[in-house]
Amino acid sequence: MQVSVETTSPIERVLTISVPAARVDEKVNSEVAKTAKTIRIDGFRKGKVPVSVVKKRYGQGIRIDAVEQIMRDAYVEAIQKEAIQPAGMPSIEPKNFTEGADLEFVVKVEVYPEVTLADNSAIKVERVVSEVTDADVDTMLETLRKQNAEWTAVERASADGDQVTIDFVGYLGDEAFEGGAAEGHKLVLGSNTMIPGFESGIVGASAGEERTITVTFPEDYQAENLKGKEATFKITVSDVAEQILPELNDAFVEKFGLENATIEGLRAEVRKNMERELNQAVKAKLKNALFEGLSSINEVEVPSALVDQEVDALRKQAAQQFGGQGFDASQLPAELFQDEAKKRAKLGLLISEVIKKDDLKVDDDRVRAFLEDMAQAYQEPQQVIDFYLKNKEQLAQVQSAVLEEQVVDKLLESAQVTEVTLGYEDAIKPNAQAEEAGEEA
Repeated sequence: MQVSVETTSPIERVLTISVPAARVDEKVNSEVAKTAKTIRIDGFRKGKVPVSVVKKRYGQGIRIDAVEQIMRDAYVEAIQKEAIQPAGMPSIEPKNFTEGADLEFVVKVEVYPEVTLADNSAIKVERVVSEVTDADVDTMLETLRKQNAEWTAVERASADGDQVTIDFVGYLGDEAFEGGAAEGHKLVLGSNTMIPGFESGIVGASAGEERTITVTFPEDYQAENLKGKEATFKITVSDVAEQILPELNDAFVEKFGLENATIEGLRAEVRKNMERELNQAVKAKLKNALFEGLSSINEVEVPSALVDQEVDALRKQAAQQFGGQGFDASQLPAELFQDEAKKRAKLGLLISEVIKKDDLKVDDDRVRAFLEDMAQAYQEPQQVIDFYLKNKEQLAQVQSAVLEEQVVDKLLESAQVTEVTLGYEDAIKPNAQAEEAGEEA
């Protein structure tokens, strides 16, 4: 077998492969012989069909299948011989497969790029410094009280914080529009879950009262036909209820099934969970910032095959969010995910190069610590740890996460890090909101 390789770009190779006719004939004859032993033809017993008959009747199809198999096998041999790392499936095009002649075909395949990492000292990141205060715990306990609150009907005008039960119909001009009506809808006034002006237009209404309000849909509203449009809503209030918060006492604490079912026990459990959430949020922000920095200082040509893999992964994630298993992910246009997929594919290449360059190996002690920390969020931590240790696929995901943490540590060794102090609420916000809070601070 002869192989020539042409480098058409940093991420593409074109291989011209020639396979001797004798190898092709040997493969074809072998397949014809196999077929003769299994095929049924009228006038012959099974296994007794002459090879000449099989060749005459099925020889062309057998040869096509044999050639396809030889091309696949020869391609694998060629990339191993030439030390080529394919990034995706190849495109194979026959040039000459005339019977009796050498088989020639051309393969185009994307390859992993050669990555030369820039100096990590050019990476600039902010490390969030934060702590859970007693006031933060008080706020969280108040949130728990609200989550366990009861609503009691009142015979008075509604106010902010009340829950109203309403029927409503929305109109554009004199025509009711699709999706603009509901019956028995429960709405907490002041929650800002409706478009601006809707909730304030109900404040002061009592049970049994009808109101007509006029509001304007925001310019960035998701429905194209409603963006910036003025609409009228006819609203009937059927019920007004006020929120009754439970007292913060031992009876309230018992709802949470704690071993130490006291207010102090609840405060300690809440603080522990908040500190775990804060720690995870701060680590995630730092990791994302470092990875964004790594990507910004390195230029890499990304194979389209890797981008396509990321598009498929993002499609599946979106499908699970939209409709679960019954939703066909292929219905979602690839263009929706193209930019994010390219970023992820590029980052994957860079992280892999950091791991390779610094010869990073998964630290088993860190894997165990990772599992123990994660398991603390469950009622039976040891069962969670045992599940991951016994499940190779799940354990591999944890090992991958730990290896990413080790990459983060390696980048931190040389990156330029500035500390910024934030309160708990700002520290656990998504990056964009946290950045705004940092600027204000």
